[in-house]
Amino acid sequence: MNFDFSLLLVLLTLVSGVIWAADAWVLAPRRQRATMTRTAGADDRTIKASRREPVIVDYARSFFPIFLVVLLLRSFLFEPFRIPSGSMMPTLLVGDFILVNKFNYGLRLPVLNKKFVELGAPKRGDIVVFRYPVDPSTPFIKRVVGLPGDHVEYRDRTLYINGRVMAQEPAGTYVGAGAGSDQNGDPVMMEKLGDVEHLILIRPQMPSVDGESVVPEGHYFVMGDNRDNSRDSRFWGFVPDENLIGRAVYIWMNFDLQNKDHIIDWRRLGQRIH
Repeated sequence: MNFDFSLLLVLLTLVSGVIWAADAWVLAPRRQRATMTRTAGADDRTIKASRREPVIVDYARSFFPIFLVVLLLRSFLFEPFRIPSGSMMPTLLVGDFILVNKFNYGLRLPVLNKKFVELGAPKRGDIVVFRYPVDPSTPFIKRVVGLPGDHVEYRDRTLYINGRVMAQEPAGTYVGAGAGSDQNGDPVMMEKLGDVEHLILIRPQMPSVDGESVVPEGHYFVMGDNRDNSRDSRFWGFVPDENLIGRAVYIWMNFDLQNKDHIIDWRRLGQRIH
């Protein structure tokens, strides 16, 4: 069971805001009035103690702006994610920490995930983070290859969109370290996905998972760049538009404990994701 950080953040913002507002509008005036009715003989220490706000109110006032800013940034601008598997190699590696643009595909309410502002839609070649249709509590990341209405066919490790082959050219062999080193020596290909050129990784020793389908309206066909090591739309179907979280745009950290030479790969920091 995955932890719902969005729900926790909304609750923390709501609770701290209610406590702060209740004190400012109700409790603080009551304390003020109470001190004014005390006997004239009360010393300054007693008066100050009676005016002092509760600790919980102090915490609420301090943390509410922080919770609110983080909630707004995370819900409507950018959200961080960590890459847990090698399904997007060689583009994204295990241990990459990425930033996901939350407004490219429209603004959605936190927790409810209901779109309330239309701003755009995924394009072919976009790398998107979405809620896994089989288990919406789990975020997945793949590349969009099929748009609504497209006829998508994958045969002998070659992708066809609406009858047109997405050309591939050899781009060397994969050389990596850490969690992805078991695929060292596998062929890397440059795929031309319409106007988008990107690298894919294949494993000739594994059978090709072939098939064809027509993408329904409001859905997308997605695949991993590590074509023979990715459970994607070929296995579980299409991604509904309402499951989209955002577009992956930048790598801001790489941390791989299996990489004995460079646990942090500084070369990947700040790389734009294509």
